[in-house]
Amino acid sequence: MILLIDAGNTRIKFGWLQAPGPLADAAERREPEPLALAHADLEAQLPQWLARLPAPPRKAIGVNVASNGMAARIEALLEPWTCRIDWVRGTPAAAGVINGYRDPSQLGADRWLALIGLAAHARHLPESPLLLASFGTATTIDSLGPVQTCSDSRAEAGARRFHGGLILPGVRLMHASLASGTANLPMAQGTVAHHPDHTEQAIASGIAAAQAGALLRQWHIVRETCAAPPQIFVSGGAWFEIREEVDRLFSQACADQGHTASAIRWLPSLVLDGLARLAQGSDAS
Repeated sequence: MILLIDAGNTRIKFGWLQAPGPLADAAERREPEPLALAHADLEAQLPQWLARLPAPPRKAIGVNVASNGMAARIEALLEPWTCRIDWVRGTPAAAGVINGYRDPSQLGADRWLALIGLAAHARHLPESPLLLASFGTATTIDSLGPVQTCSDSRAEAGARRFHGGLILPGVRLMHASLASGTANLPMAQGTVAHHPDHTEQAIASGIAAAQAGALLRQWHIVRETCAAPPQIFVSGGAWFEIREEVDRLFSQACADQGHTASAIRWLPSLVLDGLARLAQGSDAS
């Protein structure tokens, strides 16, 4: 049993992978639903979940963007199982994905593993560019392009290249920034409208427009770079707060460019999926 750990700024997700086995069977050997814990609930709930696993965890692979202290807390809770954690960081290449960051080690481990997970999910789209928008504490919008011909020794058949992406404040950070940085704006919970006519609605509409606009900006850039419209994938809990605005703007952009709008696909646990892909590869080697 391999434990999968995604320690984020707000929550920690845990999953597992039964090993060994071919990659095609990985979905059948994964957790039916990840465990998602607030930081404060870690010590109270993780031991109980571990005790109910189908088999004892013998090793773990994870990413940690929270803090060194969070890593130490998780490691301490796994000591009774003598389960060592391999904390993953950005690398030049892994699992058929080439890291195009100027310094690959500076790419956040959660973004890197999400891209590896995305590439695994999109194996049936080998020629299509991909756009991943993750709506969490921060919003990140990253692109993967196919590598048809590449002299890079890291390239392999079906490889994809990470071109780069955006980081901007997430939906809730935008709300909090307006509420804390201004004298008269509330922590609004309004609806999105074309012509907002009260403050809560104006804030909600402005935030949705900023998030959707950033995604559409990258969609246009990737379409021009790769000479094909990218398939959009999304993750993160804040997606459902802005989904309607993104769908509206994306449909309009596709119509303006003469494209048929493809369905935006929701992937809830991409970091865990990327960790499972790496764990699968290491088991097979």
